[in-house]
Amino acid sequence: MTTEQPINIGALCGHGHCLMCGDDNPQSLGLCFHAEDTDRVCAEFRAHDRLQGYDGILHGGVISALLDAAMTHCLFHYGVRAVTGDLHVRYLQPVPCESILKLRAKIKRARPPLYMVESEILCDKRLVARAEGTFMRYENDR
Repeated sequence: MTTEQPINIGALCGHGHCLMCGDDNPQSLGLCFHAEDTDRVCAEFRAHDRLQGYDGILHGGVISALLDAAMTHCLFHYGVRAVTGDLHVRYLQPVPCESILKLRAKIKRARPPLYMVESEILCDKRLVARAEGTFMRYENDR
């Protein structure tokens, strides 16, 4: 087992200013994904009350953004830069603020330039939200 700090691959893929993972964004949530096994990436995130919707409950838009970020980083893991084309989110249980969440994602199907990816959020080992998304390869000409 290694004790090295995970590399924020998002910064290497042009995501330095990203709200979810950007090292160059002071408002970033600081997500940092790593390979969990051969086909999945994961990250841990500590939710907090500044991200709530209803009292004590994490805002649904934040949950959606976390799921989307996990899928994007899964593609980064395979060297694919892509943008979200379609996102379907299922909210299965309310997510309490101040909880530690595990985010996971894996590629379901790849037909470049399109990629179908799925992600999930677990809270205390319970599945609380999941998503499926279609992503399209993105090449920045700048």
